[in-house]
Amino acid sequence: MEPVIEIIRIVQEVNLTDMPLIKITSPVDAVEVINKYIVDEDREILLVLMLNTKNQVIALHRCHMGSLSASVAHPRELFKAAILNNAASIIVAHNHPSGIVTPSEEDIKITQRIAHSGEILGIELLDHLIVGWQEGYYSFKSSGLL
Repeated sequence: MEPVIEIIRIVQEVNLTDMPLIKITSPVDAVEVINKYIVDEDREILLVLMLNTKNQVIALHRCHMGSLSASVAHPRELFKAAILNNAASIIVAHNHPSGIVTPSEEDIKITQRIAHSGEILGIELLDHLIVGWQEGYYSFKSSGLL
């Protein structure tokens, strides 16, 4: 029989960036950060921006790399880094390599699941943004889907 393990501490591996604390006041502010990391990727990347109580980005996490047309991540993967970094809220973003930012049905469903999970955890999903080199961005919050 396998013994039960005791978790003494949980450590995350981090890379320091040269990005200062940036306050997010609109989708445009978030898109400026997001575009530096995923807009020109050749497959879908899911990025999580973690914010403090002043809506400043305190950490970001490249949560999942998908294929040319899909990136499916479970909410537990999104919130793991947010919990470890004591985030008050998150903004989730992913790119569409096609450049077209129209959300898919799967994009809409996962946004609803993330928002619901965040309510339970006490970490608000402020927005889900889709970025694309051709059309700019799509904000679920601004479009009334969040």
